[in-house]
Amino acid sequence: MACESVSSFHEWGNALFSNRPAMRLPMTQASAARGCAAGLALCLTFLPAMAAAGGFEDCLAGLRGAAGAAGVDAATFDKATRGLQPNPEVLEFAKSQPEFKTPIWDYLASLVDEERVSDGRAMMARWGQALASAQSHYGVDPATITAVWGVESDYGRAFGTRPIVQSLATLSCGGTRQAYFRSEFIAGLKILQHGDIDPSQFNGSWAGAFGHTQFMPSTFLRIAVDLDGDGRKDLINSVPDALGSTAAYLRKGGWTPGAEWGFEVRLPEHYSGPSGRTRKEPMAAWAARGLTRIDGSGLGGGSAGLLLPAGANGPAFLVTRNFDAIYSYNAAESYALAIALLSDRLRGRQGLVTAWPTNDLGLSRADRRELQTLLMRRGYDLDGKADGVIGTKSKQAIADFQAKAGLAPNGRASASVLAALRGR
Repeated sequence: MACESVSSFHEWGNALFSNRPAMRLPMTQASAARGCAAGLALCLTFLPAMAAAGGFEDCLAGLRGAAGAAGVDAATFDKATRGLQPNPEVLEFAKSQPEFKTPIWDYLASLVDEERVSDGRAMMARWGQALASAQSHYGVDPATITAVWGVESDYGRAFGTRPIVQSLATLSCGGTRQAYFRSEFIAGLKILQHGDIDPSQFNGSWAGAFGHTQFMPSTFLRIAVDLDGDGRKDLINSVPDALGSTAAYLRKGGWTPGAEWGFEVRLPEHYSGPSGRTRKEPMAAWAARGLTRIDGSGLGGGSAGLLLPAGANGPAFLVTRNFDAIYSYNAAESYALAIALLSDRLRGRQGLVTAWPTNDLGLSRADRRELQTLLMRRGYDLDGKADGVIGTKSKQAIADFQAKAGLAPNGRASASVLAALRGR
């Protein structure tokens, strides 16, 4: 998500590890109350605030004044918020972000799988002219731009379905980062007022990101570009605008044209030296400590930090300032690594050489779909869906199967569970 000050993940990324609900209409208090049977804790934390006399309405009134002071006309505000009610689900999403809570081998297994590589190469061929134009203007290579697109929305297949105005209003009036989301709420209204986005299409993630490469509204206002030259900056209907805006964002984030993001390295045995993405040192210093590229060749010039996402026993990477530019898109090292590794695969390079320090790897999306299919054949109710999205019902079914198979019932979709299902 293109956002410097909030570490939020796009709706599609959340859906990899939790339920992705169908499109929501603005939620009424009655419909929220009916949801209590399915989410008591959620309702206990949010419905009292909704029930407080004029709580959300008073908040909207305050937002109306702030939006007006920022240049949003009354007609735009009133049209966007007419009949609006808060959606408590977005507050729950804000508490659970997979970049920070999911084992990195699970996180990367579904984000950098063969499907995403194949689809990404097809998109690079299809949108080659737009990617070349973006590179010409901003210096960011096509593989990196396409990798961001693939991770953010699966190449436009999953924008998120939540109304942006409702989500941002909810987060502006509840939760722990109200000041930040109020500014995003106002930015969203400015986008509608300017006419770049059709209000009926202004949907996206729980955190307010939208479009092919999931820009936050304030980022859109600052950075979005009209690469296709039609007079509008449209990240929803224009792939060229989205790709160009992504390149513009990365360049502004410090991208150096022609430089690598980094590369996998081989550590000397029992390495215990310094590490950390931000601890940049000359390549010569890393070479003096015994580091080489994974193929044994020299490190080259420049400076880099040593990234050890799973400790010294897992894959290791020397990462440059271009990795930091990717990181600025969504402040999580696992997220930046997913884009970096996917971009390498899109260039035709090999994947990781060093194994992750686990005996139970994560699953690709194809493997997740097979796992769900096998669970349903054994009578588990997954609503008839084998979509690769490991939501609540899938986790419950996995945990039940694990218990019966003598595995730890943690509900995790992993290689051991799939192997056990195949073997039965």
